[in-house]
Amino acid sequence: MKLEVINRLKGDEVLGRNIFTNDGKILLRAGTKLSSGYINKMREMGVFYVYVEDERLDDVEVEDESISRLKQHTMESMSKIMKNTAIIADKKAMGEYVKTVEDLISYISENKEITKSLYDIQTHSNSNYVHSISVCIISAIIGQGMRMDSSAIKELGVAAILHDIGKTQLPKKIIEKQGSLTGEELNQYKEHPYLGAMLLKKNIRMSDNIIKGVQQHHERVDGKGYPYGLTGKSINRFARVICVSDVYDTITNSKDYKKAFSPNDAYELILAGSGTIFDEEVVQSFRKSFSVYPLGCCVKLSDRVEGYVVRQNQNFPDRPVIRVIQDIETKEDIDPYEIDLVRSTNLVITSIV
Repeated sequence: MKLEVINRLKGDEVLGRNIFTNDGKILLRAGTKLSSGYINKMREMGVFYVYVEDERLDDVEVEDESISRLKQHTMESMSKIMKNTAIIADKKAMGEYVKTVEDLISYISENKEITKSLYDIQTHSNSNYVHSISVCIISAIIGQGMRMDSSAIKELGVAAILHDIGKTQLPKKIIEKQGSLTGEELNQYKEHPYLGAMLLKKNIRMSDNIIKGVQQHHERVDGKGYPYGLTGKSINRFARVICVSDVYDTITNSKDYKKAFSPNDAYELILAGSGTIFDEEVVQSFRKSFSVYPLGCCVKLSDRVEGYVVRQNQNFPDRPVIRVIQDIETKEDIDPYEIDLVRSTNLVITSIV
């Protein structure tokens, strides 16, 4: 399976992973042959890339069925909460929705290769839900690296998936605005962490850590965050984790940042922010847990050769194993061969193709 930019599709590919609506229903099912009509429709929906089948890369598995199902159920729960925040005060209903998040977190805790499942297909309508689930998964993995116990990781996951719940209390004109916010609008926008915490306080099942994780996730360790300007360890531990997860997923997946940040740039931004924007312990856990380039993506090397990421190298996040399947000049298929960038130290990845 390979990750392909939508503009590179020719119209005869087979979709490798489901595309979901914002309420967790399957919009386009894996196995669908992508006609030009489907491709144009995906463009209109704001899809930038999709996973497609490729027999030359059929050993590259980007997600198993279990986590796909868990993420789908979690998206359904998120949709119901975001569309009707009154549910938060309903202990029974909210307990059922929280259980779906805890099931997802439990699965993550038991599977060490879960980082390969972070790249879900976003559309205009489902991007907020996909983002929330990605932030949840990234936060849980970071929490594991920080040796949090299982109950703390589950609570962290709940806080992470609900980190933007306060946005439901803002005017739609602010949330959906395409251009820059005015000063007044920006001040309103910066209230969403507080508004989210106030919503969660309506449910006594929500621990203080969950509430503070939501309330403080835009704080920075240097005191330049919002809404309170907290510094260092005075920021809740959950919030310090969610801050990193939120920024990383935003700059690697949002259409507003896609042109500005390559995966390597995004990774380096997180590392560079250690001790100023981000907590050092959190960044160290992030650095040890995540790889720069997703499985199945096509990259160009410094010698102009193009190939697909087929394996990651532990402790070398920007030096995966690449499989070359086409001639550099003619683009004709060749007998595949692999380049391990840990061994080929004279080569580096210059871009995603």
